[in-house]
Amino acid sequence: MKRILIVEDDSAIRELEQDYLEAAEFAVDTAGEGRKGRQMALEGDYDLIVLDIMLPFVDGFTICKAVREQKEIPILFVTAKQEDGDKIRGLGYGADDYIVKPFSPTEFVARVKAHLARYERLTGEKEKQHRSLVFGLLEILPEEHRVFRGGEEIPLTHREFELLLFLAENAGLVFSMDTIFEKVWGLDAIGDTATVRVHINRLREKIEPYPQKPIYIETVWGAGYRFKG
Repeated sequence: MKRILIVEDDSAIRELEQDYLEAAEFAVDTAGEGRKGRQMALEGDYDLIVLDIMLPFVDGFTICKAVREQKEIPILFVTAKQEDGDKIRGLGYGADDYIVKPFSPTEFVARVKAHLARYERLTGEKEKQHRSLVFGLLEILPEEHRVFRGGEEIPLTHREFELLLFLAENAGLVFSMDTIFEKVWGLDAIGDTATVRVHINRLREKIEPYPQKPIYIETVWGAGYRFKG
């Protein structure tokens, strides 16, 4: 369940926002003044923060700036201040959206969901970009199409890399040469298993410390090949 923090000094608006977000199945914490809101925002594990600007003790701009220095989570200003200068200032501190009071509660929830979905998508892309598969001294970087053994890069052809990645992502499973050809080459094997065998041998020459005694790509006699994770 996603957790949202609302920092709003108007109790009626705070409760309205909380009710609608909880009805949308979010977990919601609230703060009615800036000092507590800033502490909760910095110390809590929230997925999104809703901020008013005019708050007792510490204003929303200050909270937004402090949070943005430490976290990338979405921050939405919900405020009665309509001046363009305030919008520009809020967005300049790193806010993701600016909703002016009075507002439609359903639109408010829709914007919260949209920003959470966008953040999840961007976060997922970042994680994907840095994803790596590690097997002992062997490291495979799928999105970069690079392979390292003991920190030293191993040059592979495109097809060799695709073959290695397929086997590594399915470590422990045994695949026949027909299946490997179909999955990696994208074609029906039609008996063309020699291509697979040649590429397996080339891969072993490049990634195995001792190709004659492979520790990564294992031959399962009568069945095919298996990547040993």
